[in-house]
This record gives sequence, C-alpha cells and structure tokens, in this order.
Amino acid sequence: MRRNRWWAVASTLAVAAATLTPLTATTTATAAGPGAPPIPPAPTPSTLGLVLEEYAQLPKSDPTPAPTDARLMRHNRINYIGEVPDGSGRLYVPDLNGPLYLLRDGEETRYLDVKAQFPDFFSGRGMGSGFGFVTFHPEFAKNGKFYTVHTEDRDAIATKPPTYPNQPNAFVQSVVTEWTATDPSAETFSGTSRELFRFGFTEQIHAIQQIDFNPTAKPGDDDYGLLYLAVGDGGNGVRSDVPQDLSTPAGKILRIDPLGTNGPNGQYGIPATNPWAGQDGAIGEIWAIGMRDPHRFSWDAGGKHEMYLGHIGQRAIEAVYEVDRGDDFGWPDVESRLDYQNETQCRLDPMTPEQAAKGYDFPVASYAHDTPANWSCNADSGHAISGGLVHRGDLPGLYGKYVFGDLVEGKVFYTDAAQMRDDLDREATVREMQLFTTDGKRVRMPDLVGDGRIDLRFGTDAHRNLYLLAKANGTIWKVVGTRNAPVPQEVEPSMRGDVVAQYDFEHPFAADDSNEEDRGASRTLLKLVNGGDQMRVDDGAYPGSRNALQLRSADAATGALPWKAGFWDADANGAESLSRFNGADGITVMGWFKMTGNNPTPGYNAVGLAGVLSGNSDGHGVRALLELIQVNGELKLVALGRRIDTGSSQTFAASQPWQDLLPNGEWVHLAATFDYTTGEMALYRNGLPLDGFYTASNDPWKIDGTGTSATNPRGLKVGGSFPQNASERNPCNCRMDTLMFLDREVTADEVAAQYARFLRQKD
Repeated sequence: MRRNRWWAVASTLAVAAATLTPLTATTTATAAGPGAPPIPPAPTPSTLGLVLEEYAQLPKSDPTPAPTDARLMRHNRINYIGEVPDGSGRLYVPDLNGPLYLLRDGEETRYLDVKAQFPDFFSGRGMGSGFGFVTFHPEFAKNGKFYTVHTEDRDAIATKPPTYPNQPNAFVQSVVTEWTATDPSAETFSGTSRELFRFGFTEQIHAIQQIDFNPTAKPGDDDYGLLYLAVGDGGNGVRSDVPQDLSTPAGKILRIDPLGTNGPNGQYGIPATNPWAGQDGAIGEIWAIGMRDPHRFSWDAGGKHEMYLGHIGQRAIEAVYEVDRGDDFGWPDVESRLDYQNETQCRLDPMTPEQAAKGYDFPVASYAHDTPANWSCNADSGHAISGGLVHRGDLPGLYGKYVFGDLVEGKVFYTDAAQMRDDLDREATVREMQLFTTDGKRVRMPDLVGDGRIDLRFGTDAHRNLYLLAKANGTIWKVVGTRNAPVPQEVEPSMRGDVVAQYDFEHPFAADDSNEEDRGASRTLLKLVNGGDQMRVDDGAYPGSRNALQLRSADAATGALPWKAGFWDADANGAESLSRFNGADGITVMGWFKMTGNNPTPGYNAVGLAGVLSGNSDGHGVRALLELIQVNGELKLVALGRRIDTGSSQTFAASQPWQDLLPNGEWVHLAATFDYTTGEMALYRNGLPLDGFYTASNDPWKIDGTGTSATNPRGLKVGGSFPQNASERNPCNCRMDTLMFLDREVTADEVAAQYARFLRQKD
C-alpha cells in the first residue's frame, strides 16, 4: 500500500491558518494512519511572481436560458485556451455559452457556434453547463477531427437515449460529439458531426468537465489517440456511492478510443488495456474512480509524463492527484484523506482504521480552506481548485513547477512537480504566487477583472507559454515573465499575532462580494451594508493599496440608503469568532480614514468611524470605538470604551479641532488604544500620539485590574451604528482603508512603526 502521511509545516503563517479552522477540532495524530493530522495548511506566500500581459478579450455572451444564478452572469464563460495541433499557431478557446473561437495574435474568429447546432443546448444553470470543452485529435491536420462536450436539457433526456441507462431522474445530459472538418485549415468550420457518448446527471452540477488527448503520447504508444473524459458525480456523491459504482460512468475518469467501435453504442471503442475492461459488472471505459468533481487534468510534458488532476472538494479540501491506471480517490467515503459523512458535512473527521486500510489514492498536493465564521458551511465557500499544468517552458524560476489556482477567488499557486509523487511520504508544498503587470505593479486578479469572483482557468500553447483566463471579464492574459519580490508584510511583526480582524478592501469574498474577507485570525466577513461591492472604490491610503471603502449617509432627497459596514451576531452569546475580545485586557482599533463630504450629516451630532461592539450591544453600544462625538458642546475625535457590558463608558478626547486632524480629502492614519486593567486610553494620528483629556474624572470603568466582561462581542461596526441595518445615528461621509482590530493595547512605538510600515509598501 502506498505511504501517505502529512507533515509538519515550518511556516508560522501556514500553521496559523491551519490551526484556526474548526476542521481540526476532532482530528487526532493517529486516527488517520501514520503521520500527523491530515488537514493541509493554507498555501504559503512565495517571493515568486508572474508578470501578466493582456492578450485578448473575447466577446460578451449569455447563457441559455437566461440564468437566475448571478455566478453565471459573466462577461462570457471562456474556460480554456490551447493550441490546434496542426502547426498553424492558432489557439482555441471554448465558451460555455456556445462559441468556439480561434485566435491569431489575440484576434478572434468564431470557428463554430456549438449552441446553434443543438436545439436542446443548455447552459442556464450549473457552473459547468453548456459547451464545456473542446479537444483536437492529434492527427487533426490530416483527419480534421475534433471533439466537444456540451449539456442538453430535459427535452433531450425525454427523447434521446443515453449510452448507459442508469441515469435516474436526470436533469441534464452531457453529450460528447465528434466533428470532422472538410478543410482542417479553414478559419470557420464546415463539415460533419456524430454523437459518441451521452449520459445524464441528476443535478446541473459536476457533469463532464473536460475531455482531452494525452499530448505526450506518440504514434505506437498505447495511449496515442485515446480520449479521456472527466465525468463528475452529478451531485449524487453526497447521497449515494455512485462514484464507487463500477456500473456507471459518474464520478470517474473514462478512457475511450473515439475511432473504435466496440463500445456499447458502437460509436467508440473500449481499449483492452483499461483496468476494468472485460470485468463483469463494470463498464470497460473506466480509467480511475472515486471522484466528486474532476475539474481539470493535464500531462507533464517532462518528467515521466504524469497525469495530474485538479479535484474540487465538497467541504474544505482542494486537491491535486496523480492519476494512474485503476486509481480510487475514495469519494464519497473520504474527502482527500478525511472521513466524509453527509449528515455531518459541516465537519470532517479523521479516517477510520477501516477507511485507512482500503488503499485509497491520496493527493500529491492539497490546500485547505474553511468557510468564514459567519457564513453557512453548506453555502458556496468561495473556493474551488482550477487544475493547471507543469511548466516546461523558459519562464525563469518556473520550470518544473505545477501552476494552478483557486478558480473562484483567482489566487495562483504552484508546487514542485518533483515533489508531486504518490509514492512519497509527504505531499508537495503549495505556494501562492504574486502577480504583476508589465509596468511592475503588484496586483491581484480582482484588480484585473473588477470583480470578487474571478472564474480563473489556465492554458498553454505549443511553445509552452502559460495563459490565465477569467470569465468575469472574458479576458486572457499571457505570462510574459516572472519576478521575484519580497512578500508584502503589512502588519508590524510584534503585532501580527494580535490582529483579530483586519480588512483592507482588497479581498472581496468571492462567493458574495458584498462581503469583505478578514485578513486576521477571526475569519469574520465584514458586510458592506446597502452598497455592496459598489462601496469598494479605486483609491488607496498608502503605496500598494488599490481599493478603499466608501461610506455615506442617507439622502432623503434621492432615497439613497446609508452605506456602512460591519458584522452583527444576533445570538445573545455574541460572536464566537470574536472571542479573543472576551475578557481582553486591552484592545486597539486603527485604520486609515479620509473625509469625503459634509460631516456630521445635518440632523446628527456624531460621526462613527470603527469599533468593537460590547457583549450586550444592540448594535450601538461599544467595547472600543474610534468616533467623532460632542464633548462639552464641541465635536471631538475620541476613543470611547467600556470595560463592563452593563457599565458606563469612558472617553478620551483629542484636544485639537477634529477638522485639523481629519481634513477633507486627505488620508489620515488613526489609532485608539484601550487598557482595561488600568483605565488608560490613547489616540494617535499618523503614528504620533495626540494630546487629549478624559471626559469623566471619576472611575466609570470600575477598574479592578482585570479586563473587559467575559462575553463575546456582538460584532463590529464601521462608518455608523447598527451593522444589522436596524437604524442609523452617526453616519460617516468618508473613506476607510486597512482597518485593524487587535486584542491588546499596542505601544506608542508600535503605532509609529506600523504607520511607517504602511508608507514603505511598494506600489
């Protein structure tokens, strides 16, 4: 049996990311067999980066029928780029909505409209529905043959029999078609077609994602001219053992001979070298089993020409597998190397000894993600692996690295192919690459596409150039170089372990970009109330920052709603994700602020900036807050805090006029610190302490040397009160950038160092 075990990770960042997830709560070191617990770490940041140059933007297209799922409402749905194997240099790009494009030097020609050829064509539901993939026969230049897969709707199911009949309650059918071009060199298709394979799926998800030939196979090789089909489980794996059932194609990789005739319908052949060919009760097309959503596969042009598969997980593990003849990846019995049970899918347990003894094939690389603390574990988590390819071209530092990514949030990763072997004792380390434009600016994919959901894919050409694609704006980028640069470290080292929540507004939550991802330990989404993604604006408080958050008051004349942000937990026990503020000895609230309008709004006598709510808060009461409020009849910048939930607050007010501290149109860094054990509070502006005074001369906090109430805060508020949007009392017409909430009182030296660190960031 293959040896598969986990390993200790030295990176503090990676370990922190792994240990924060509740998935590890029930994991023990021995329950899954040899080695440490099988929860992989988050990808480790790398100094290596890709330099991207826009290569093409393809035309807008729409699904059929019109979708109701916003995730399908993209500029188009391009999902691969490859090169026609005829020496012409033409690149091909399929669009799930129907078109097949050929590209020369970034200029497209519509070669074929697959949608127009099939009256029952369906692409209006399901992330992979429509014209899923195209691949060209290795002898296309001579025989003109290429192959597509697309989905058809219920009308087709009622009238067109599947290749295999065991497709109960099918919702869509995947159809593999062979096309023969009259003139293979033509820029538009003319010729004939025939159907090879048809199979139905209970849901509109996890159908046939990719079909492809092994480009490393040569004439005379057993694999030459054989077509691989990555067939998903149709969503059935969570309720049945279909991916383990050898009598059905679902949840498998198939291998067929498209020019053969011994298949069940006579339209293709079954290679005799397939692992289950001729076995009673098994369909001979099967090459490997036990898959949920085998999304993308490729062969290494170097090495031993290994086949690698990017497999989208159900719960929290995105994995890369080396695919060999007869492999079983264990789904739905296990997910990656964890026990999967549908009734408890919001957690994953270690494999049982019985599962560990079954000899499943485990990933050669994987990374963990978990749903945010305030997001349903059964909802789209904003993560899914996009399988890539091993680079064997001439990009410096990238040779021999398997490049892949997270298709939803658009992060790009790599592993070393030499480490991606299923006979090793450890998986390959996954590293996240940086991205740069040709003018040297560091960017993220959301910066390039203007959307939090990227829908990232990868491709290559005959010269082994690397390409990235995004459905969000229908754009293709060519990787024109690599660059090594220090990994940005935005937080001062002495403070990194104390950041409970951090929001820089560069990280929209891919599953719903009206939320901002937390870069701190709490994994708490910040809701952008009323304005959603429109509240992210093209502005930055310091070098390297590209986005800021726009806040505003309501406008009765236009009916505009107030824009604010925050998180509210209606549970009387407060937000568990913010439990590090429970009984804390101190808190620090800091961030960048820029006034962008009239403050305070007429009719209000305060301007809310940012704060941590108390444990019994109605959405207004706070534990620690930066704000502008009336002090002795004059608006002042203040730090306002409360030690005991039911007790009184204390206020430390800056002596200078607030207009001098926060001039309109100018970015300013502010910090407020609270020491609940001594009652000391402080305010800072641009790294320097501000003179100020306490508004209460007595002891409203009832200082006794201990911290705050032993309760979890009810949430966070930004730009105004009541993050649950119940009311409004102190709107801020302003912008904010990189808000940080720490569970201790930082020192004056640390505030100064943090401010200086922001200014040293590279653009």
